[in-house]
Order: sequence, then C-alpha cells, then structure tokens
Amino acid sequence: MATYPGISSEAFKHPLDLQAEQALRSIPGFNLVASKFVEFIYERPQLVYLMGNSIQAGPRQYASIYGMFRECVRDLDIYPEPTLFVSQNPQVNAYAMGQEHPYIVINTGLLDLLNDDEIKTVIAHELGHIKCGHTILIQMGTWVMSAASALGEMTFGLGNIVSNGLIVAFYEWRRKAELSSDRAALLVMENPRTVMTTMMKIAGGSKRFGDECSLEEFIKQSESYRSLDEDGLNQIYKALMYIGVNGMLSHPFPAERIHYLQEWTESIEYRDIRRGNYPRVAVEVVSTTPATSEAERLRREIEELQREIERRRSRDR
Repeated sequence: MATYPGISSEAFKHPLDLQAEQALRSIPGFNLVASKFVEFIYERPQLVYLMGNSIQAGPRQYASIYGMFRECVRDLDIYPEPTLFVSQNPQVNAYAMGQEHPYIVINTGLLDLLNDDEIKTVIAHELGHIKCGHTILIQMGTWVMSAASALGEMTFGLGNIVSNGLIVAFYEWRRKAELSSDRAALLVMENPRTVMTTMMKIAGGSKRFGDECSLEEFIKQSESYRSLDEDGLNQIYKALMYIGVNGMLSHPFPAERIHYLQEWTESIEYRDIRRGNYPRVAVEVVSTTPATSEAERLRREIEELQREIERRRSRDR
C-alpha cells in the first residue's frame, strides 16, 4: 500500500468541503455555539463511556484490526496515534471523534459484514476525518440540534438566528466532509473498486447474499441517480431528502459518493499525489498544542464572549 510522508490534509480535501466549512463559519451565531460547545465539554464524557463500554483495540485485543489501523495511521502520516475502539452494535457504522484525544469507533455490525480490505477502507476513511480536523465540528454537529433552542434563552435572543441557519449549514458541511475522507480512503487503498464496493455494502450489503451483488450494476445505479437531476423536480426531492423528515442526513448517499470518487480518480491532482507530488507539512499533529489548537481558539472566544456579557450587564445597571 502507498504511504504519504508529511502529507498535508490540504492535498486531498474536497473543494466542496472547504466551501461548506467556510460558509458554516460565516453563519451568524457560529462562534457563540462553538464557544458553548467547548464549555460543555462533549469529548471527555464520550471517551470515558467508550473506555467503560467497548473494547480498546491493541496488539492483544483485535490484533488484526489494530494492525490495519496502524498501517493507515502510517500511510496518512497521522501523529500522535488516535485510539481505536470496537463497540458491540449491529448497525453497520463507524465514526471518528475527539480533538485533544482523537479516537475511532467501529461497530461489530460493520466487522461482521465487510472483508479485511473493506474494513481497512473504513478505518482509512475515519482517519481521514481526523487528519482533516473534522472531528471537533462533527462533535458540534451532533450536539447543536439540542443546544440551539437552549442557547436562545441565554444569549440575548441570538438563539433564533443560530437555529435558523446554523443547523442547516452544519449538516451541509458534514455531508461534504465525507467526500474528503473518501479521498483519504482511496489514497490508502489505491484501488477505487475496493472503496466503491465498501460503499455498496454499506448501502445495502448482505453477508448471506453478498455474492449476488455487482459493483458494475451499482455504478450504473449511481449514474442513473445522477441523471435524475435532468428533471428539476427531482433535484428538489433530493434536497428535501437530505433535510429529512426525522432529522437531517449527515452523509451523502453512497450512489452520489461513488460519482465524486470516480471523478477524482481521473484527475491530475490524484495522479500527482500518487507520484509523491503533494502539499507537505513538517509536522501535522492531530492533537495540537494548546497554543495552536482549535479548542484553545474557541476557549479564547468564550472569554471574549464572557467579557462582552459583563460589559452589557455593567451598562444595564
């Protein structure tokens, strides 16, 4: 498998990811929500829960999976090494969280469905989130739905501004962030078929009937899905589906992700990275020092917000 010493996440971040994040951070109220998120400290309770209610992979626990994980960490040049957990959950899923102490969680349902290369694809995808610095925003996205209404009671009426545009922007960004992590998986695995087969199985794979699924047919389905956009009404339906009746979707549909992945495999950018021509950093530390970390920046915003609150209170006295 290919390795990419010193690679910067900027080498493979999808432009839609970058655009959506910029739009998210420009929404009125974002800094306020971010500040309150850090204040409530979501990361540490989750880590404590996983330590008590899952299996931490290592040389003597899920050694095969841990070996795949170590290879992906090396290939994407991630330092320090995140923590890997396996959770007893039949849902075919995995996720990455954590900023100061990043970690990945893989459900047993995913391990039972996928083969080794496909499991490694998922691991590389989740490590892509960590490499790109997505995890703190992902955590905020899971929290912001319930927090937005509560913030309205404590932030001089800004809660209405926050809840109207910020939630939509969060989920739009989360969907686009997946495209960057799909690219990370492709860089590690090198074989687009492996990555696309993994997507197909996550979409509707069956352990019992897996030999009756065809990647070629799923690629045709992806093309048919894209062609639906020729009808403007279908575009509206797609947008409504992502908004969701019971909540917004955090991932693009697999049929759509396959299109973006195929598009990138044919790009000059991808070929250059494979040749070793990519943006590099001397050290890209995921768990950054307090002076430079996103968390520290947000803590400074909390202090500024608190000072502003005190100034307003002083004027009102």
